[in-house]
Amino acid sequence: QVQLVESGGGLVQPGGSLRLSCAASGSIFNINNMGWYRQAPGKERELVAAITSGGSTTYADSVKGRFTISRDNAKNTVYLQMNSLKPEDTAVYYCKVRRTMGIILDYYWGQGTQVTVSS
Repeated sequence: QVQLVESGGGLVQPGGSLRLSCAASGSIFNINNMGWYRQAPGKERELVAAITSGGSTTYADSVKGRFTISRDNAKNTVYLQMNSLKPEDTAVYYCKVRRTMGIILDYYWGQGTQVTVSS
């Protein structure tokens, strides 16, 4: 099993910044893709950003140029730097990782951290 602990959420004014962290522990061998998703009230969960073990990144169009995903493999941690935040970024943000064991892919989710962008 893999345990994920997220931190860094909170209340911020429009235009402000936050940095989310997600630390993985447990059976963390063979973790490759790591990513952040978000779910706003009444909406489906959506991909925000993802990063492979090699450092390739993917972003939702709505956050390109404002958010940056990164990872520290030595600390088994993935980060999401969020700048120029907008009210529509308000959501619960979830960390997700993929672990590969041969042909088996396991996915793990964090518990979520609330991000609220409001004046």
